[in-house]
Amino acid sequence: MSLRNFILGLSGSFGLAWVFLIIVPFVKMRDLEPITLSKEVDGASGVFYPKRSGRIVNGAKVYAENGCYLCHTQVVRPTYAGNDLYRADWGGLAKDPERGDTRRETNAYDFEGESFAQIGSTRMGPDLSNLARRLEAAVAAKGGGEPAALLYAHLYDPRRNPELRKSTCPSYRYLFTRRDIKGQPSSEALPFGGDAGTELVPSSDAKALVSYLLSMKKDQPVPAALNFAPIDTKAASR
Repeated sequence: MSLRNFILGLSGSFGLAWVFLIIVPFVKMRDLEPITLSKEVDGASGVFYPKRSGRIVNGAKVYAENGCYLCHTQVVRPTYAGNDLYRADWGGLAKDPERGDTRRETNAYDFEGESFAQIGSTRMGPDLSNLARRLEAAVAAKGGGEPAALLYAHLYDPRRNPELRKSTCPSYRYLFTRRDIKGQPSSEALPFGGDAGTELVPSSDAKALVSYLLSMKKDQPVPAALNFAPIDTKAASR
């Protein structure tokens, strides 16, 4: 084999893989077409639009800048690729008090509003696709509270909560500011860490990050056209 043919063959092998793994998915996901709901199949008519609220754009930027994607994923894999749907409400809540079983796999529309789908690199920590749902369920089980307060406390001191003593999450104390209390204390101040006359309050980056994390409610019912792997109710009950 000549050097020329070797180089062409090598370029073709890696080039085709790059085209089909990078270019084709990018083109398909760059401009997602609206999906029309079918009254007969979906039980509703109109156009499917993913619901999501929060400081998604700048919150996602803070999330990326702090390397959260290195330890956390945002993708609930289909059943043929793993058991994410059956792992501690990663894909939604198995027993939502109002909607029942809301678990489903991730689809491209779940990243609406983001310039980059941060599906993550590894799973040193739990998947965050439905973090906000889990937090809401946790505070409800404890009799009330604010999910945002839990996240602020976790960002400042990940191992302060006895349930998370084994957490490997680093502290993000630099996202908080210590300041003198003037008048009434801030409602966003941490309940710990403040000295006499001072308080710890989240910075604008911390607020954006928490708002972004609280937008993680990716369990909205999707059209049948996106429901590639319906939950096996028999398997889910085992």
